[in-house]
Amino acid sequence: MNKEKNLLVIGSGAAEITRFTRRMIVQALLAGAGAAWPLVANSHPIYGLLSGKAALDEVEKLGAANSKPAFLSSSQNETLTAIAESVVPGSTKAQVSRFIDVLLSVDKPESQHKFLESLTALDAEAQKRFGRRFPALDEEQKDALLSDVSTKAESPKTLETDAGKKQPSLYGHFENLKGWVSGAYYSSEVGMRELGWTGDYVFEKFPGCLHPEGYH
Repeated sequence: MNKEKNLLVIGSGAAEITRFTRRMIVQALLAGAGAAWPLVANSHPIYGLLSGKAALDEVEKLGAANSKPAFLSSSQNETLTAIAESVVPGSTKAQVSRFIDVLLSVDKPESQHKFLESLTALDAEAQKRFGRRFPALDEEQKDALLSDVSTKAESPKTLETDAGKKQPSLYGHFENLKGWVSGAYYSSEVGMRELGWTGDYVFEKFPGCLHPEGYH
């Protein structure tokens, strides 16, 4: 772990706090590491949402309202939960799919559309290869699919159609979903504590990935 700094955002009583709100975690993230985010590009939609007070205010309201998906359908939420757990093990415990769903409900239509396209693309690929939706695949099948779409770094993020239009490739769709999942996971208390955070300091530089079995 790198050099520690005093966490001014939470205050001197932080060491006595046993639970941290999502807002506290986000403030801690933005207070250190030059406002960088673990494994998430600054250009990704989730970075802008988590950096904005208005979005977090709305997320807290919706998150406290009920446990039903605010934006996704039950089927879409099931797919997201399965993909998230495969990309970053522990995502289910960190309620990653729930947080992403609430964020999407206050996001721009363009980002919502791109997210659903990516989710549908990976589910369709699972159907094409194995005849079942992604949540119904066994672990070996999930690993095989995600390994293919995530390790082909030479694959372009976009492909040009016959009509001359560009659309995301499977690799591009995976990268989009990975950004959402990683951002949601590492802005949770579970994710930050996994990196070694205890609440009384921020990272000057984030540690590397601690999930060798994941795809982020």
